[in-house]
Amino acid sequence: MTPTDSIEGAEAFFEALNTAFSATLARLKHRPEAVGALCALAFQAFEANVEAAASDAPALACHGDCPACCCLRVTVTAPEALLLARFISANAQAFAERNIDLPRRIAAIDAAVGALSEVERMAAARACPLLDGGLCLAFRLRPLACRGHASFDAEACAAAAAGENVDVPVSSEHIVLRGLVQNAMMAAMREAGLASGLYELNRALGLALAAPDAAELWARRGDPLAQALLPDSEPSDPLASFDGLAPR
Repeated sequence: MTPTDSIEGAEAFFEALNTAFSATLARLKHRPEAVGALCALAFQAFEANVEAAASDAPALACHGDCPACCCLRVTVTAPEALLLARFISANAQAFAERNIDLPRRIAAIDAAVGALSEVERMAAARACPLLDGGLCLAFRLRPLACRGHASFDAEACAAAAAGENVDVPVSSEHIVLRGLVQNAMMAAMREAGLASGLYELNRALGLALAAPDAAELWARRGDPLAQALLPDSEPSDPLASFDGLAPR
């Protein structure tokens, strides 16, 4: 049985994962190492279950080499944004040698599309700053939002990215599993008194890169990413993602 087989399976998965996140936070209380530990647990939980969850679905068109959806707004938790900011800082020299200035890219895209609606942002077709040559520079560390968006039709994705009004068939199993993992982590952070909302990725990255101690501030229950916080982004009912989905 997988987490998306039934409401009962989702509840058990959520509770077990929430307990694991809470235990991680208790072990690393007030320490910035919690950022990497939480993300590792979240990504592992998603990847370990998504193939089985979507085993009865058609073959995916997503294989990590298509940037069609990379102009959508990406929402992330604080640990995900802080982990990516650490990756960017740690590899700044290597990126510079390839003439890649990620902080400048991030600031430019935030200024261009940060205030736009989802539809307007899609029409603007401004790609994620982490893309280079059509590939993600941080693919192994990509957020749950990216992992949980999976299409069955590459042509439909390309048409939508080009501004056409088309319906893109996406995997509901990926969406549900992403929601369960994300909500379990956010709930554990909220219970620990940590900033537990959702943030717009570009602005959150800019804020994190501008504050070298951002991970430490977050671990001490501050919110260095507050200016990127999305409204009404507290953890939702993790089972709400099952609305309209019949148990198998």
